[in-house]
Amino acid sequence: MWEQIKELLNETLITIGKTQLKVSSVITLILFWVVVTFILKIIKKSIYRIHSFDDAKKYSIFTLVKYILLVIAVVLSMEIVGFNLSVLLAGSAALLVGLGLGIQNLFSDYISGIVILVDSAVKMGDVIEVNNIVGTVEEIRLRTTTVLTRDDKYIIIPNSDLTRNELINWTHNALASRFEVTVGVDYSSDVELVTNLLKEAAAEEPGVLQKPAPFVRFNNFGDSSLDFSVYFWVEDVFRVENAKSQMRYRILDKFRKNGVSIPFPQRVLHTATGN
Repeated sequence: MWEQIKELLNETLITIGKTQLKVSSVITLILFWVVVTFILKIIKKSIYRIHSFDDAKKYSIFTLVKYILLVIAVVLSMEIVGFNLSVLLAGSAALLVGLGLGIQNLFSDYISGIVILVDSAVKMGDVIEVNNIVGTVEEIRLRTTTVLTRDDKYIIIPNSDLTRNELINWTHNALASRFEVTVGVDYSSDVELVTNLLKEAAAEEPGVLQKPAPFVRFNNFGDSSLDFSVYFWVEDVFRVENAKSQMRYRILDKFRKNGVSIPFPQRVLHTATGN
């Protein structure tokens, strides 16, 4: 019986060059990946039990550990099935050099992915702005990051774009962010009244925080108008454009009720008269 099992395990399934894939290697490979999967589950549970990390940090750490473990597992798997990696790498050195030159951008994306996961400058759930795209980070993978835009579109961004370009992380410190709505009023307007109406409009908007309190600045003497801005803080950065839109409705309504007009662009022309 034992001899029969031994013969079965030594049975060759496939022969590639000098490498023979035996039944025992396949069974070992399957058991190896079962162990790897089990270890990954243990690591994931251990990381997610750490209360001092938020969910985004746990996700970043586990993703990085998972990729490192998978790379090691793939290398060991090739050893298990009988591939001599040193010979394989030596024989394909020239090919790897050429391949490396051709996939520089791809390699850069992977390195950027590691940097993002280690640095935690961008985490899952953050609201970011890059290349004039504003979106919530839905997933960070080793090569790409998936964001959900305000138009409910999923955009897959190469990780190198996040590290090379200027990136705004609106929720990096988990604090509210400040925004503004700008409006110009007629030169004959009562500036104190305008200031109070703008403050009221901001205070009545449900998404605007009352602390810090909204405030108004008289920004400029414009070509056709006195230019004001009302500044306010919101926590729902991702949907702030909705709050700004509602505030503009409210400002226009208050201006009309109080006789404050928003002027059209004006130009004063002087004509020379001949003697």
